[in-house]
Order: sequence, then structure tokens, then C-alpha cells
Amino acid sequence: MFILFIYESHRERERERQRPRQREPDLGLDPGTPGSRPGPKAGAKPLSHPGIPDTGPAERRDSIFQRHDAIIISGTEMAKQIQKEIQRGVESWISLGNRRPHLSIILVGDNPASHTYVRKKIRAASAVGICSEIILKPKDVSQEELLDITDQLNMDPRVSGILVQLPLPDHVDERTVCNGIAPEKDVDGFHIINIGRLCLDQHSLIPATASAVWEIIKRTGIETFGKNVVVAGRSKNVGMPIAMLLHTDGEHERPGGDATVTIAHRYTPKEQLKIHTQLADIIIVAAELTEGRQVFGEAINFFRPHITLSDILLQQLIYLQKTNIIPTSF
Repeated sequence: MFILFIYESHRERERERQRPRQREPDLGLDPGTPGSRPGPKAGAKPLSHPGIPDTGPAERRDSIFQRHDAIIISGTEMAKQIQKEIQRGVESWISLGNRRPHLSIILVGDNPASHTYVRKKIRAASAVGICSEIILKPKDVSQEELLDITDQLNMDPRVSGILVQLPLPDHVDERTVCNGIAPEKDVDGFHIINIGRLCLDQHSLIPATASAVWEIIKRTGIETFGKNVVVAGRSKNVGMPIAMLLHTDGEHERPGGDATVTIAHRYTPKEQLKIHTQLADIIIVAAELTEGRQVFGEAINFFRPHITLSDILLQQLIYLQKTNIIPTSF
């Protein structure tokens, strides 16, 4: 499951910039003499935290979040636009006399989900003008044979990209097979060199889901600089690359989001998870259903009184509840 939940809208940020500045609240501090640290005024109630009035959690939450909206990002429309851009790029590449890009997909066994994913990848490649092929192997194929196949594809000048559909059978080490693909042809971005370059803020092939999240954030203009982000999920193929993209320096070779990122996972205590989601500006759930339900439920329970949800979003949430993706307590 993957949910990208963002509670601050661009319209609200623009309205906030246009609002006249209000007088700073009186926090009960005596400015003191020039050059001295301000202290509490005589008779003032002590503060429970510097700069925050001693109010309960609900009151503090109301004061912080009451003007924020939920926004809906149309992934379908964005995907159509990206598809058009890639299609134009492919045709431009070919018009310069280059070979048409070719994707080779290695599919092992008869896992129905894997076969469905591969069919969708073949259709997506065809839609943008990329040639593709499926190399189907039985579930008892040896690891040595798979490595021989990747070696042949690495040396084939006709092949632009190689993808090994995961998961592989238990007797095959996925990491070994993924590292057997040439880094420059590693479409999934799972090769150890591509992962290492990602961690060093260098240009590399980035895992697809993480790349998609980063593309959504960039294309919608969501501000990540200095923001608090919670990423639920720490998988090496999804959660970790998302966190790397968001927290790294925006001025490096491969610019990052300059965000403060917290990674939550199945062993994050529920109370700590609640605190992290309450402090978050952006919440990205890239986890299995159990973890995803918990994180999304905490986010919804905290933000619901303070956000405006359109009918479309409500329908989507109702559907997710019926399919047990999020808690029915919403």
C-alpha cells in the first residue's frame, strides 16, 4: 500500500502570505534590559515549553492547524502528462539516429501478481514507444542460469534496460541477481552502485516508487525545505530511497528536499508514532497494510477536525475503509 497524505494546500499558503501580520501573542515574558535574556513577568504562569502557551493538546492543535486544507493530487492526470513527455523524448532520441530503447524483463515462476505487474510494464513501455520482451523462466530455475541471462543482456547492445521481476523463488538470492545487472541498465535502481550513488546525492537510476513520490512532490510544488516529513516504511526499495531523496541537500549533484525526515516502522511505539504524525508537515506511507493502517489512522484522527475534505476524498477514504486499508474509526 502507498498513501501520500499532505494537509497543506497551495491556496492556503498563498492566502497566508497575503494576510496582514498579526501582533505577536503575549507569552508572559519580560523583555528585560537590552542585552539580557527575557524572563517571565511577575505573576505569569510558567510555560511548559519555551515559546508555547501552557494549553492542552487539543487547544494547541486547534491554534496550529485550523486554517489548513487537504488537497487531492490526481496521479492519473500527472501520469498522462509524464507519458506524453516520455513519448516525445523517445521520438526525439530516435530522430537523432539512435536505436529505439529496448527493455528486457526476466519473469520467474507463475506468481499471478508478478505476471500482472509485468503485463502493465509491457503496456506502459509500448505506450511511449519503447520495445520490450519477456524472458519467462520456471520457478525452479537456478541462480546461475539467471546470472548467465543477465550477463548476456548486459553485453547485448540492443538492450537498453533490464528488469528482474521480484520476488524471486526462495532458493535464489535477489540481491545477487540484482547486482548482476549492469548499473547503467538497472531499470529498477536496485544495484548496489545505484543505491550507493543515491545515498551520496549523485545521479543514479532511482527505484520507481521513490522516484514517483519525488516527481509528485516536485510537479505539484509541495515545499519540503525545512519541513518535517514522516516516512512510514523502511524497505530498501521504497521507504529508504524516499527518505534519502527528501532529506538530502538541495544543492548537491542530485538535489534533495532539505527536509527533516523521520522513518517509522513496525517497531515504532504507537505513542511515538502519534507524536511524529502530529509534528509532521508531510506524511508518506510506504508500508504494508498493518503499518499503513496505523500511520494513516493516526494522521486522520489528528487532522480531521482541522482540514476540509472534498466529496471525492471522502469517497476514497470510505472505499479504503471498506477494503480494510484504513481503520473504520475514521
